[in-house]
Amino acid sequence: MTTGPIRLDIFSDPVCPWCYVGKANLDRALADHPDHPFVIRWHPFQLNPDMPAEGVAKRAYLEQKFGGKDRVEAIHERLREVARAAGVAMDPDRPQRLPNTLNAHRLIHWAGIEGVQGAVVDALMRAYWAEGRDIGDIETLAGIAGENGMNRAATLRLLRSDADADDIAARDQDARHKGVTAVPTFLIAQQYVVSGAQPPETWGKVIEELTGRAE
Repeated sequence: MTTGPIRLDIFSDPVCPWCYVGKANLDRALADHPDHPFVIRWHPFQLNPDMPAEGVAKRAYLEQKFGGKDRVEAIHERLREVARAAGVAMDPDRPQRLPNTLNAHRLIHWAGIEGVQGAVVDALMRAYWAEGRDIGDIETLAGIAGENGMNRAATLRLLRSDADADDIAARDQDARHKGVTAVPTFLIAQQYVVSGAQPPETWGKVIEELTGRAE
């Protein structure tokens, strides 16, 4: 049981479909438990850290990675089923590019400084999975920043520079060295690790245990 705030560190990548579903499930649990103790911080983990800066054609990349068109179709259909169950608007075929997400993670970092990190993470995931926008494009990223309370012009200037790029890459590597191998990964109170897109009911039980309301 706790009476104070608890850190919930989340390692994720906006182009990870399970991160999108996992965030939606967590959000539902938090909405059902408005007295939850979590203070949430988002951390970088690139699924494809060696992705070219300009990204690649998504479908061709996935077909090569997973062994053909039929295999990708099966994966996408499974994602649609999971997304529907989570109440998430997701079309795996909508994004045409698979971007390098270093710049997206830089934006998430700056959003944290400005107190709008959760909104920007949500907007990035929605932009990619529901709207098919290229979140590797800095103009797109600056637009998302402006849509969520950040200064668009200032963000664009930062994105055109190398500001914090080395720091984000180092944090990504540090997460791997500490044992993060897949996302989403949740670290509760800097002690307890929860992996994967857990259902809202699981998060509800965690919150109730932490707040002493579990039966």
